[in-house]
Amino acid sequence: MRCLQSVKLPRLLAVSGLIGLVAGGGFTLYKVRAVAQELVDPPFYHAQPLARVEATYQELAKGDNENPGGTWTSREVEGLQLWTLKRARPSKGLVLLLHGFGDDRWGTSPALRWFPDQDAAIFTYLRRDDAIRAGGRVPPVTFGVREAENVVTIVHALEASGMPRAHIVLMGRSLGASVGILALTQLEAEGRGPLGGIIWEGAPASSRSFAECVVRGSKDRFWHPLLAPIIGELSAHWASCKGHYESSRTDLLACIRDRQFATPALCFLATQDRLAPPSVQREVARHFRQLQLIEVNTWHLHCSETLGSGYSQAIKRASNHWLQ
Repeated sequence: MRCLQSVKLPRLLAVSGLIGLVAGGGFTLYKVRAVAQELVDPPFYHAQPLARVEATYQELAKGDNENPGGTWTSREVEGLQLWTLKRARPSKGLVLLLHGFGDDRWGTSPALRWFPDQDAAIFTYLRRDDAIRAGGRVPPVTFGVREAENVVTIVHALEASGMPRAHIVLMGRSLGASVGILALTQLEAEGRGPLGGIIWEGAPASSRSFAECVVRGSKDRFWHPLLAPIIGELSAHWASCKGHYESSRTDLLACIRDRQFATPALCFLATQDRLAPPSVQREVARHFRQLQLIEVNTWHLHCSETLGSGYSQAIKRASNHWLQ
């Protein structure tokens, strides 16, 4: 009897281990696939009906006590649709608003209220909103690679239309922050001088880092130290294959390398952020010769709520100083 039990026990342990291994592998594969899909096509993004977009633009054009309003125009720029708001009064420059992950030009357009003294320009990366409305093939999100190239194209078009580079300010939050920094790296590498400034909040470090942070979520789990890095790495690789880009080109610090930016910057650093590591924000900030860093005890995208009017006031002071 004892001999029989001694034989069964190793078998039970082996079977249990095999079941655990299969279950763990299945769970990992499921998470990798889900996160990779989220990276190339955010499931929470829905393009708004054009009627709603137009209504929002009309409201912004009317203005209010703090927003002088203006006149919208649009034009085609190498397959992109660029919308520009010309202020009702003389402006000091122009802010190019860059939308975040799972957003578009409509979602970020209200941010132009933070720049009452500048004209504003917006567009949707890869024109994904129009593709979704048309029901055709929707370009995959490339986590800053093609999106940054879009920004470079738009800046060149603004310069060609008479707007000096030194009068153009970039602002991005979340993925828009990463896109702005990656675009700035390319623009300053051209050797044609700095932009007027850049404002950013919560830039993901890379597609791999973001994927791992998505897996970790808002609370630490016992399996995170082992599986989260693996899932993040595999998800980022799978997403890059689906989106036809190199995941290494999404890595902010690798792309910046030892560059020292001449463009002045304002960074809202969310110290509690679990999607855009504060340590990375500080390291990116170190590469700017002129920098104002405002630390806020929250997650990114919540800095404006936490600071209240102090958020827009900081933006107005910085941009007006840059564009004197």
